[in-house]
Parts: sequence; C-alpha cells; structure tokens
Amino acid sequence: MARTAAPPRPRSAPSPRSSNQSRANATQLYPTKNDLPESSRINAIGLLNQRLADCIDLQTQCKQAHWNVKGADFIALHKLFDEINEEVEEYVDLLAERVVQLGGIAEGTARAVAGRTSLQEYPLNLSSGAEHVDALSDALAQFGRTARIGIEEMNELEDADSADILTEISRGTDKWLWFVEAHLQGESTFKAE
Repeated sequence: MARTAAPPRPRSAPSPRSSNQSRANATQLYPTKNDLPESSRINAIGLLNQRLADCIDLQTQCKQAHWNVKGADFIALHKLFDEINEEVEEYVDLLAERVVQLGGIAEGTARAVAGRTSLQEYPLNLSSGAEHVDALSDALAQFGRTARIGIEEMNELEDADSADILTEISRGTDKWLWFVEAHLQGESTFKAE
C-alpha cells in the first residue's frame, strides 16, 4: 500500500500589520507559487481575516434579524433578511478562499470572529421590523465602509485580486443597504436640495 506524503506544514511568519488586529499570533503561511511578494501576502492574509471576521459577524446579524423580526412587514423583512444572509454567506467564502489562495489559514471560528470583528454588537432585544431594519442597516453600512477601506489596503499591497473581491463585496453590500434602508425611507423623510 503506497503512502501519501503529508501536506507541508505551515511556517510562521511575522504578524500582519493591521490596526484592528488584537491577536499577536504569527500568520501561518503555506508554500505557494503565487507570485505576490511574501510580505504582501502576509499583510493581505491578516487584513482579509479581519474582513472575514466582520463578514461572518454580519451574516449572524442577518440571521438574528431574520429569526426575530415581528410586525406588519414580517414576511417581506423575513425574506429580505434571509436573502441578504445568503449573499453574505457567498462573501464569507470569497474572503476565506482568498486567504487560503495566498497561503494563509482562514480564521472563521466563532471565537476568532468574536475576538476580531469590528462591527458593533447586534442588539438581542429587538422585535419590530423598524428596529431590525435600523440595526441591520447600521451593520451593512459599517461593513461596507470596512470593505472600502480593505480595497485601499489591498491596492497599497498591489493585490489587485483581493481588491477586486472586496470591490464586488462592497458593491453588493451597498445594494443590500439600499434594499434595507428603503423600508425606513418614505415621503416624510425625503430631503429636497
């Protein structure tokens, strides 16, 4: 019986630069033939893991709203929040897979996310549609902002592919923010210039 070779063990690399990173552990880097400089990959992995934590947090906030919304707009909001969750789940995969493509380890456990997310905590005592719309629009706006910051950071690292992923995520997040905010907007809130 032929034995297969064990996969290469990741090597430790210096911690990535990130103003939001609270963990001091070294980035694990697997060998790859990706031609981005190692230092750029290390930094990108740290930054992408930050966005991954935010994205997973956003996804759980969408489900919190989906499960707990009440009121006259229940069915419309229940469905909307689930649609947003499904797309955010795709963003989670895009970010995690990009980390791994760069030779890193995607850090998406609940504990890693809780320790790293930059999003505000979602209030657990909400029930009305308006309350969930307000809270989820805050989360979407925060996440959209961090995605745009991530685009700039990836451009500085000359990682066009990661910047492109974050651009796609930013564009989608803005679309969902529009859908959610439309429930707060009406003729009485229109501001003429």
